[in-house]
Amino acid sequence: MSVSVAVVGVGSFGRNHLRVYRDLPKADLVAFVDAEEEVRARLSAEYSVPAFATVEELFASGLKIDAASVCVPTVHHAAVAEKLLSAGIDTLIEKPIASTLAEADALIALAEKHGRVLQVGHLERFNPAVTAAFSHLNRPMFFEAHRLSIFTPRSLDVDVVLDLMIHDLDVVLSLVPSPVREVRAVGLPVLSRKTDIANVRLEFENGCVANFTASRVSTERVRKLRFFQPHQYLSLDFARQDLFLIDVTAAASLTPAQLEAVFAAHQQQLDLQHPTPGLSLNKLPTEPGEPLKLELEAFLHAVETREAPRVTGLQGRNALALALEINAAIAEHGERAGLL
Repeated sequence: MSVSVAVVGVGSFGRNHLRVYRDLPKADLVAFVDAEEEVRARLSAEYSVPAFATVEELFASGLKIDAASVCVPTVHHAAVAEKLLSAGIDTLIEKPIASTLAEADALIALAEKHGRVLQVGHLERFNPAVTAAFSHLNRPMFFEAHRLSIFTPRSLDVDVVLDLMIHDLDVVLSLVPSPVREVRAVGLPVLSRKTDIANVRLEFENGCVANFTASRVSTERVRKLRFFQPHQYLSLDFARQDLFLIDVTAAASLTPAQLEAVFAAHQQQLDLQHPTPGLSLNKLPTEPGEPLKLELEAFLHAVETREAPRVTGLQGRNALALALEINAAIAEHGERAGLL
């Protein structure tokens, strides 16, 4: 059975939803919505599907729609998703779920009221390296995340925390079974009017600590997460979909900094026994795949089976709540430092 799907908003990322849906056997791409007339004409011809200027025009067409992706700017997420859910359409909303917690709560309640699937597009949850990391968890106690990008005019309706860092916030929240106890953050606008670079330190109730750095004004593109747990250190590269494990079998007294130096010096020797006595360095197996394809396949599976999606509306709300708390901490720091 195929699921009739539509995409609302076909900007740079929405077009990827069009592409992937078109190629998925379980998806029947039947329409898309976009406000730009030239975009509608061009992509309608390319994908051989009708295009509409508004969700209301889509509904008026009488086309059967089972599910839809919402890929409009964040400020419009709630308004668009509300119309879809109210019409009985299962909905995937690109991250973040909404602009405010009130909007997120309303969407979660609406999905429950109408018995609809509500999935949030936290793409990195479907990264093969993240999937592999879950099977190696053993009380992680320290995380370090770096997500750096070269500046582009895309997504300037939100700051770097809601644009980039929220990916890593969601992943770490999924890996740490404990509430956040303390948030410390600093951030600055550089090339836009919103925060373009931020550094955050979180402490969880169970004692775990996580450091995050996100920048959209970098000279390089970096997507990495590293975490330490008893006698182990794992390094995850989102872009390469690699997961490395340093296992401390006899040298448990090494500090995190020493382990980091060992990893940097020998990361090219992944298939060999680690030269330092008591340490082994291995590249863990991952199943390569395009995260967006895996995400949309999971969404369609939830639509078909009525199971809870891998990234629920509540989990999307939790990531948004933490991102907004971080932004409040950045604003408070800016006031104290006389930057605002």
